Amino acid sequence: MTTLLLNKPYGVLTRFTDPEGRPTLADWVAVRGVYPAGRLDRDSEGLLVLTSDGRLQSAIAHPRHHWPKTYWAQVEGEVTEDAVARLRTGVPLSDGPTRPAQAAAMAEPTGLWPREPPIRVRRHIPTAWLQLTLTEGRNRQVRRMTAAVGLPTLRLIRHAVGPWRLDDLLPGQWREVDPAVGLALQRRG
Repeated sequence: MTTLLLNKPYGVLTRFTDPEGRPTLADWVAVRGVYPAGRLDRDSEGLLVLTSDGRLQSAIAHPRHHWPKTYWAQVEGEVTEDAVARLRTGVPLSDGPTRPAQAAAMAEPTGLWPREPPIRVRRHIPTAWLQLTLTEGRNRQVRRMTAAVGLPTLRLIRHAVGPWRLDDLLPGQWREVDPAVGLALQRRG
């Protein structure tokens, strides 16, 4: 079994082929037989697990397993205690309320690579950073949650999936990990 951690660059689709010729995982990973465990939108960056282990892929991707995924979101506006409290208790969205999230304001992550293209900047509107850990995976959930509390997401980076962290991987870089570490988390959960 092969399991890889990839720092998915901005603008890359979370699949290996695209009939429209857009950048895909195949542009970064030449390892055969691995598949993405879950989604990461084209306009999001960061940690993506690829594996040949079907059990691990299911454990990460299926919502019933409640795998924690941690995101760093650069948002437009100032993070308030009220906004953080609302994220921690769950936010009503068009498809129902979210589960409570672990949420906290944070400083800009150190060692962060520049995004290409850069985020939009408005001179008179500040930006801030949030760290969110979710145990569900709805479509564009972090972006919808931050917007619901008045903090539109400008940049979204997945920092962790279960026991694995982005660490020092730069965009497009990957490393192999032991899938047993992830499956041990699943057995405890």
